[in-house]
Amino acid sequence: MNILVINAGSSSLKYQLIDMNGEKVLAKGLCDRIGLSGSVIKHKTHDGRAIEKEIVMSNHLDAIKQLIAVLTDEQVGVIKSLDEINAVGHRVVHGGEKFFSSVVINDEVLKTIEECEELAPLHNPPNVTGIKACTEIMKGVPQVAVFDTAFHQTMPKKAYIYALPYEYYEKYKLRKYGFHGTSHKYVSERAAVLLNKPYDQLKIVTCHLGNGSSITAVDCGKSVETSMGFTPLDGLAMGTRCGTIDPAAVTFLMNKEKLTTEQMDEIMNKKSGVYGISGVSSDFRDLDDAVEKGNERAELALQIFAYQVKKYIGAYACAMGGLDAVVFTAGIGENNPGIRQRICSNLEFLGIKIDPEKNKIRGAEIDISAEGAKVRTLVIPTNEELAIAKETIRLIGR
Repeated sequence: MNILVINAGSSSLKYQLIDMNGEKVLAKGLCDRIGLSGSVIKHKTHDGRAIEKEIVMSNHLDAIKQLIAVLTDEQVGVIKSLDEINAVGHRVVHGGEKFFSSVVINDEVLKTIEECEELAPLHNPPNVTGIKACTEIMKGVPQVAVFDTAFHQTMPKKAYIYALPYEYYEKYKLRKYGFHGTSHKYVSERAAVLLNKPYDQLKIVTCHLGNGSSITAVDCGKSVETSMGFTPLDGLAMGTRCGTIDPAAVTFLMNKEKLTTEQMDEIMNKKSGVYGISGVSSDFRDLDDAVEKGNERAELALQIFAYQVKKYIGAYACAMGGLDAVVFTAGIGENNPGIRQRICSNLEFLGIKIDPEKNKIRGAEIDISAEGAKVRTLVIPTNEELAIAKETIRLIGR
């Protein structure tokens, strides 16, 4: 069975076609600069055939048409017709309080996703556009929405309610939601497999560390706490996001600099984080290079990032009343041994100790724990596309 996985952004659309008989990625690609000049499609098959070409894509409907064209192309295609696509799985960022799990998309579901747009104004609208485009082109093909927020809907109220007047939660659903749920769910389940222990008996802290980063406490298979909040801005200092700061610092800075809400929002989301601290880059590879050259602010940025992750691990171990494993995933978590070393240093009292040689590995699934460590430390590459495809299969029941 072939599942098409779609991740639609405001001006981009990532896709993978996965044969679930063996979980093989037949092809994957990116439609970029949708609605802009110089729009391009990049496509690659499992056997190395590839194409990259500029082509006008005025909207997501055009992008869906183009990806279908390359998937069925005689030279770089992997299927002969649309009939070979059995279902479509969509990444949807925000499901609000409506969705506790993935759902088969119908008119009512689509309307509810649209109602969540004010909670994720940058993400949900293109997600909806992608769904509508697939509906128009692939009539009758079942579609499934897999929500970034759904995994965190198991958090207890004490974890997600903000200490604001309760009426704002009742009126606007202003609360912690959490994100990266598909990734946290996938790697925590995979950790249980690697540890050969029941998922519902483990206490795991998952660290999704990339340009956007979040930490989650997974207690017996359920998310009970996570670092991102009402929006993905909360929690860790990230690539360009400030993470958790004193709310009064926002109004103070707005008054001093005479900033509008839009300007302040841009500062916190696009000019802060390790980029704002270092003045160098939001890319941790660039920061590592700068540290090698003696850049003190780049070193400070890395120290702050690692320190904050370390604090979350400790806090979440306390929240769960124990800890069996820590998992590192996503771009930085999977590929930056130096960051992993910084985070895990001085956590021996929790039972965390990593092997320096094993920790040199990049981008591979591995247990990097030192011999005798009571808490296992794992590196598990995330695979959100496969997780979405599995959810799609589960729901369409084929």
